[in-house]
Amino acid sequence: MDAHGDYDDMCKALLGRTPNEAKTYAILDNIFPETLDIYDLFIITGSPHGVYEDHDWIAPLERLIRRAYAKNIKMLGLCFGHQIMAQALGGKVIKSEKGFGIGVMDYNLAQAGTLAQTISLCAWHQDQVITPPKDAITIASSDFCPHAGLRYANKALSFQPHPEFSKDFVQDLIHLRRGNTIDEDMAQRSELSLKKDIHPHIIQSLIKTFLAQTN
Repeated sequence: MDAHGDYDDMCKALLGRTPNEAKTYAILDNIFPETLDIYDLFIITGSPHGVYEDHDWIAPLERLIRRAYAKNIKMLGLCFGHQIMAQALGGKVIKSEKGFGIGVMDYNLAQAGTLAQTISLCAWHQDQVITPPKDAITIASSDFCPHAGLRYANKALSFQPHPEFSKDFVQDLIHLRRGNTIDEDMAQRSELSLKKDIHPHIIQSLIKTFLAQTN
């Protein structure tokens, strides 16, 4: 999996940022920014952990999210980041009884002032936001994941799927987790979904517009 880079590498590529334009913090090692005011954006990436799990870094991360939100520092959350932002700001996240959503999945994307459209993105999750925070508007949804995208005015944006993932990365991840995290039936269905086109450029454009807007 080294050929694909880490989560932070994928996020930098998604946003078109060079390595020296972004600093990565190892939150799982309890390494947090000492000050928030020098940053114009916080990106909270995916993680194999659940936001409801008892880890000593969860509460400090939630505090950071609430502080950044109060200071109007923009935030972008992807998968785990989508979930922890929702939980920190008053929403509810659970391990869904629907099971895993893996592979390429379809979402209805609706933005203010534009016609709704269906887009396809790579996904890998079981946890879901089931109750968004009161400040959030759902902008992406599916039957499987009703709150797949949330927007908090011009302050924060988050997505359950992974616009930063390539299909090749998901294919390699399926191969790695086959027979362990996922059974053979799920692996085959997920691989079949990878034949579909994905539309990360639409999310890139949405993020670019979001970052250009003032609070």
